[in-house]
Amino acid sequence: MEITVQQVIDALKYVDDPDLKKDLVTLNMIKDVVVNGKNISFTVVLTTPACPMKDMIHNACMNAILHYVDKEAAVKINMTATVTSKKEKDETTLRDVKNIIAVASGKGGVGKSTIAANLALGLARQGAKVGFVVADIFGPSQHILFGVERDAPGPGEFEGQKKMSPVISYGVKINSIGFLAGPNQAIALRGPMATKALSQLFYDTVWGELDYLIVDLPPGTGDIQISLCSQVPLTGAVIVCTPQAVAISDARKGIALFQLPQKNIPILGLVENMSWFTPAELPDNKYYLFGKDGIKDLAEEMNVPLLAQIPLVQSVREASDIGRPAVLQENTEQALSFMELAQHVAQQVAIKNAVLVEA
Repeated sequence: MEITVQQVIDALKYVDDPDLKKDLVTLNMIKDVVVNGKNISFTVVLTTPACPMKDMIHNACMNAILHYVDKEAAVKINMTATVTSKKEKDETTLRDVKNIIAVASGKGGVGKSTIAANLALGLARQGAKVGFVVADIFGPSQHILFGVERDAPGPGEFEGQKKMSPVISYGVKINSIGFLAGPNQAIALRGPMATKALSQLFYDTVWGELDYLIVDLPPGTGDIQISLCSQVPLTGAVIVCTPQAVAISDARKGIALFQLPQKNIPILGLVENMSWFTPAELPDNKYYLFGKDGIKDLAEEMNVPLLAQIPLVQSVREASDIGRPAVLQENTEQALSFMELAQHVAQQVAIKNAVLVEA
C-alpha cells in the first residue's frame, strides 16, 4: 500500500511537545512533508535552537512513523527552530528583537555577571542570535568577561538616524557604558542621568535581528531596575543567588520587584550559583560553603523553576579573567552546566510565550 502525506501527518499527531502539552501538528511545528515510496522526510520546527527536548522529540517522531505508518520506512527528519516571541512590534531599534531577558540579583557578589555572560554565550553556541546589554551602569564588567576591553561601539544608522553599532564578541552583539569609560574612570551619574544612559544603550544601538537580548542588571532594586521594567518590553527575568540566608533574603526582594502589579514581569526561574565547592584534587567531594539547597528550596516555595545549580569552580573565575567565559571551554563539566542553563532559560521563554499567545 502506498504511503501518503496524510498518513505521515496523522501519525505525527501522536507526538506531543513535552513543554507545550499539545501535538506537533496542532502546534504547526511540522513542515515540508515529502513521501517517495518508503522514503519519508519532513521538518520539525522547534521553538528554540536551544531546545533541551530536541533528541526526545526527534526519537518520538521516528517511532510514530515506524509504528503508525510503516515499520520499514526510511525516515529523514530535519530539526530546525524559529524562536517564538510575544513582544509587540514597534518602530524602535528593538523592533527585530524577539525576547528580552533580564538577569538580576538581590545583592552583589553572587556571580550574576558571570552567569549572564555564560547564559548569552550558551544560547549563541546553540544557534540563537543573541545580544547583550550591560545595564549595570555603575559597575560594568562584561567588556572584560567578553575580552573586548579595548573595543568601542562603531557608527550605525537606523531609519536615517545616527546610532551605535554594537561590539561583537564570540558571535554576541554587546553594548555597555563600560566601552565609553576608561579603566580607572568612575562612572558618577545621578538617577535621571543613569536612567537616560540605560535608555540610550537599548534605543541608540542598532541590534538587528535577535532571538534573545540578555540584560545584565546591577544588584538590588533601584532606579535602573524600575526604569528597565517601565521602558523596555521584558519577556521575563532570571534571578541569580547564592544559597546562604542573607543572599536569599535579598533575592526575595528582587523577585518581589518584578512581581509588583504595575510591573508583572514573569520570573523565568532561579539560578543557584556557588552551590558547592569541589577541589580539583578531590573530584568526588562537595563542600557546601554557603549552605545547601537554599535557592532550590526558595524555588519550590515560590513555585518557579530552578534553572541550574552552578558549583564554585576556580576555572570559571580564571576563564572570566582572561575574557573567554567557561561555557566556551569544550566538553568541560562547567561548560555543560552553562549549556544546560541556556537550554532551560530558552525552554521557559517558549513556555511563557505559548501561554501568553493562548491567553
